[in-house]
Amino acid sequence: MAHILDFEKPILDLESKISDLKNLSQAGPVDLQQEIKKLETKLLEVKEHTYSRLTPWQRVQIARHPKRPYAMDYIRILLTDFEEIYGDRAFADDKALVGGFGYLDGKRVCVMGHQKGRDAKENIFRNFGSAHPEGYRKAMRLMKLAEKFGIPIICLIDTPGAYPGVGAEERGQANMIALNLREMTDLRVPTMAFVIGEGGSGGALGIGVTDRVFVLENAYYSVISPEGCAAILWKDHKKAPEAAAALKLTAKDLLQLGIIDGIVREPLGGAHFGLELTAQEIKKTILKSLAELSEKSEDTLVSERYEKYRGMGQVAEQ
Repeated sequence: MAHILDFEKPILDLESKISDLKNLSQAGPVDLQQEIKKLETKLLEVKEHTYSRLTPWQRVQIARHPKRPYAMDYIRILLTDFEEIYGDRAFADDKALVGGFGYLDGKRVCVMGHQKGRDAKENIFRNFGSAHPEGYRKAMRLMKLAEKFGIPIICLIDTPGAYPGVGAEERGQANMIALNLREMTDLRVPTMAFVIGEGGSGGALGIGVTDRVFVLENAYYSVISPEGCAAILWKDHKKAPEAAAALKLTAKDLLQLGIIDGIVREPLGGAHFGLELTAQEIKKTILKSLAELSEKSEDTLVSERYEKYRGMGQVAEQ
């Protein structure tokens, strides 16, 4: 009940009625199967109607859903023999960004991603998925190690943004993200990124400059959060829904703008209604992309990656 979004309340009401009728049918002599079937049909129609017409702000709410799968959820399902690597060999181990090596369908891969927590205690431990400079330094350590041994790199993005605290800034947060942007453009192995939840600003880009970028159907990828945009433009965070629409942050908008390379389907209602199904969709996309990228030479990967990002944001002249 605590995790029901406002636009999902009609669905919850129907599910509650169906549950009540099933209990009555089991408890008494009255056969209510006809009524139950009618309500189940109506429930499916309401779900399809609701989730096929989501606004950008509603998709942002789903992307932030506390039951949504996180990076380690996908890693546990997709990889075998996963070995997590800790620390940046300079300052500390950032728990907001995890990564390591394992096997995907028998293929050795390097996987890293932002990791949030399920409750208050774990969220504090994971810093709500907002990485420090040492997190991005750890990510680059992993990428360089993968490059050395010719291992493809997969990044799972899910962060509201890089941590903006005083300590993080003193340790060079902006500099570390900028360094990652530069170094990722020159990696000589296939790379891909998946925005699995929130894709916030430089925090997302710090592990997002890859050959292929995919966004899950109900995830978002944006230069700023809708609340941050609303505070700047209207001095009112309540304008977040309008900001979300203006930012063009949904997977569909991003694909049309040429910012991303594809959309990964989710089960009806979001990835938290079907972790296994969503993981299999991600796996299919990874294997297809790996097959395509593995045919390219190292020089071609680097040059095409450079041209990909160099071509973004150009002004069309009339």
